[in-house]
Amino acid sequence: MRMVEIIEKKRDGKRLSRGEIEYFVQGYTAGEIPDYQVAALLMAIFFQGMEDGEVRNLTLTMAHSGELLDLSDVAKVVVDKHSTGGVGDKVSLVAVPAVAAAGLPVGKMSGRGLGFSGGTLDKLESIPGFRVDLSVEEFKHQLKEIGIVLSGQSLSLAPADGKLYALRDVTGTVPSLPLIVSSIMSKKIAAGANAIVLDVKVGSGAFMKTLEQARALAEAMVRIGREVGRRVAAHLADMNQPLGHAVGNSLEVIEALATLRGQGPEDLYHHALRIAGDMLHLGGVCEDLEAGEALAGEMISSGRALSKFRQLIVAQGGDPSYVDDVSLFPRAPVIETVEAAGDGYLAAVAADQVGMTVVMLGGGREKKGDPIDHRVGVVMHAKVGDRIEKGQPLFTVHARSGDEAERAASRVSHALRLSSEPVEPLPLFYDRII
Repeated sequence: MRMVEIIEKKRDGKRLSRGEIEYFVQGYTAGEIPDYQVAALLMAIFFQGMEDGEVRNLTLTMAHSGELLDLSDVAKVVVDKHSTGGVGDKVSLVAVPAVAAAGLPVGKMSGRGLGFSGGTLDKLESIPGFRVDLSVEEFKHQLKEIGIVLSGQSLSLAPADGKLYALRDVTGTVPSLPLIVSSIMSKKIAAGANAIVLDVKVGSGAFMKTLEQARALAEAMVRIGREVGRRVAAHLADMNQPLGHAVGNSLEVIEALATLRGQGPEDLYHHALRIAGDMLHLGGVCEDLEAGEALAGEMISSGRALSKFRQLIVAQGGDPSYVDDVSLFPRAPVIETVEAAGDGYLAAVAADQVGMTVVMLGGGREKKGDPIDHRVGVVMHAKVGDRIEKGQPLFTVHARSGDEAERAASRVSHALRLSSEPVEPLPLFYDRII
């Protein structure tokens, strides 16, 4: 079997056999197939797609490329959640501690930023000392001791996905349904959770631009999860504007901490409640989604979710003083606010452009292995549907230099559209897939 023949076969729109999929996954994981050949195959998959059977074989091969985690000796039920990626998406930082505070263990392996979407690991590393490279033994021990883990992907769990994930980020192949399904579900299958809630974003700031695409992705992931015996639900969530206000690593952690204190943006708070509520429902703690949301809200209002987040930071080596006092987070050297030039209503936000602006500022990766500047980002001051008055702050840029701030301000300004007529606010969610 030759890799070039597999590339040519998929390039021509043909179906890859299970053996061919296993050959390229195992060969790439072992370092026997170079990046450039796998990049070519990823691009072929991006354009030609994959049939259901191919996606299933790719997912299971990636899951079995390393160890399959058995958590039965840790807890009777462990839950997990995953977002398909969005701009300003810091839901895990709020939902996960809320669920764990209610007594339901959450073992989550998160990823880094992909394209214009931020990564939970990059955000958590804004806190000095926080470790994301836990071993399987450390993962299980912490889950058993405190009921919450937010770690990077262990090298022994779905290692094929770890390599493919980084390569997709820098080859323009992130928004591919087969690659997204296999990436997410291989990690979730390998990580051993009994129940999984999927937060599937749709819109300009997501990889799925239409509701039809998002529904297809959600249904494919739910189907694979159920086939391997997991309880799975997916929520179709709007991403036609950044979630919350902050976009950028430390800025998002600060906003998540405000939300855990009951002082965060309404959309982020209610979004996190929905995801946490379904985790509590699928995990058997609450009889339905509504009861789960109510319990998650109690965990936040009582301060127990914030305490659980602090416990997480301490357990993974982070400095808890940053949780207690957000003024300790370093500030970008240049902070500039752009005001509205006239009156109107905020009609639209090109959320992907806001996300790419943050990448350009240094808050994301232009190429594989790039360092992250946790200080930089953009803070939006209005939501779609809001009335805007002349001179009102529209957004604030946090940058490393005046030139970078100026370029970022221009790009974000072009990403906003104002209307003289009233505009309906955007929904938080469109549907739940089970």
